[in-house]
Amino acid sequence: MSADHGLISTFLDAQAAELGASRNTLLAYGRDLADFSGWLAAHQLSFATAQRGAVEDYLVQCDRDGLSRSTRARRLSAIRQFYRFSFDEGWRSDNPTIQISGPGRSKSLPGTLTEDEVNRLLAAANEPSPARIRNLCLLELLYATGMRVTELTSLPVAAVRGDPRMILVKGKGNKERMVPLSEPARIAVQAWLKERDAHEDLARKAGKPVSRYLFPSEGSDGFLTRQSVFNLLKTLAVRAGVSPSKVAPHKLRHAFATHLLAHGADLRAIQMLLGHADVATTEIYTHVLDQRLRDLVLTHHPLAKD
Repeated sequence: MSADHGLISTFLDAQAAELGASRNTLLAYGRDLADFSGWLAAHQLSFATAQRGAVEDYLVQCDRDGLSRSTRARRLSAIRQFYRFSFDEGWRSDNPTIQISGPGRSKSLPGTLTEDEVNRLLAAANEPSPARIRNLCLLELLYATGMRVTELTSLPVAAVRGDPRMILVKGKGNKERMVPLSEPARIAVQAWLKERDAHEDLARKAGKPVSRYLFPSEGSDGFLTRQSVFNLLKTLAVRAGVSPSKVAPHKLRHAFATHLLAHGADLRAIQMLLGHADVATTEIYTHVLDQRLRDLVLTHHPLAKD
């Protein structure tokens, strides 16, 4: 293993231990830094010898290779964090990325679902099927809380015992937040708990271990995978007459925030519900305010004309 790869491994271990970085985040950091290391080696450089000009040349090459703006911004972010760590650890006496501005990230909002489309998905989930009660509960919770799909699938069943009005969710970096449950979501949860617990009782009598998760699975993690939820939503989209390309777990998270904001919710409140560390991340949803603000001016301003 090269010296650079050893440094990457140490950096990733520190990110996991000290900051609680998720597995997906660590994989992304590892891929980005490995690509940068390979580029440096091809130019007879290393992490220890690269200067600001080398980092900028690498980003230019990424642009020439057709990488998107967001991908280039993510790669620079990984390199910045690596060099910040290198400086703190004494591997480098300087940080070559400190004055690099980078391409920035796009502020555009990925396509979202209309309220009518969400209602059609919910109706499709409620159609007779062997997994109807579970599927409806899962979909109601996704839309009612704005949870990330991994937050939902790994949710302990204890979090929803006792018909709570709010539940505790553990998000990125093990940060916890409270999210409220709507009445339809609470009804769906109680129905699923009744069926789930009946299955668990049978498993217990058969000598099988009891799951601690709300949505148990026989997989290695013990709960439904993201891919299972992704495939379920695609199936429901076909049933509902909604384009499958518009439907994914994260699209329901976007719909949750967009529809709240459209109905007058405060941006800061939405930030807290989504678990965003920075309100700037939540600001991508303000596009839905445009029409509402125009209508407000046209109907309430004293100089407004017909």
